[in-house]
Amino acid sequence: MIELSGLFGRDAQPFETSPDDDLVRSIESELGRRLPRAYIELARAHNGGYLTRSVHRADTPTTWAADRIAVTSIAAIGRTAAFSLGGEMGSRFWLEEWGYPDIGIHFADCPSAGHDMLALDYRGGEEPTIVHVDQEAGYRITTLAPDFATFLNGLLHEADFDNS
Repeated sequence: MIELSGLFGRDAQPFETSPDDDLVRSIESELGRRLPRAYIELARAHNGGYLTRSVHRADTPTTWAADRIAVTSIAAIGRTAAFSLGGEMGSRFWLEEWGYPDIGIHFADCPSAGHDMLALDYRGGEEPTIVHVDQEAGYRITTLAPDFATFLNGLLHEADFDNS
């Protein structure tokens, strides 16, 4: 079960409308991977968008902070919005244009304007882990969560961290 309360801003608009089963299957076929059930559940409630709970703890330091990463938005399941999984700046774009590693599906951007991303990492099997990929550190991969639902539920507000 994912906790959507406060994930997106009260007035935040989704990037695309809720995907139907045919669109989900089409995007999965295009990407060559099955999306996690929690990702589809999120897209049916709010299909992509800018996050309010936009920080996730990291066990190892990243170029963003010693103990966390920041996330700007999550890609929609669709093709209409530029930052949707099948859009012009979707997962394939990050592989082909920026050289990100082909470990799965790149689904979330960070405030660095492309210099780090989040990915569904399928290297361990059918259920992907959630990883932070840092282009500025030679595409270093840091595991954030064992699955997408755990990742979503682990998103916090920046105010939850001591920034002194």
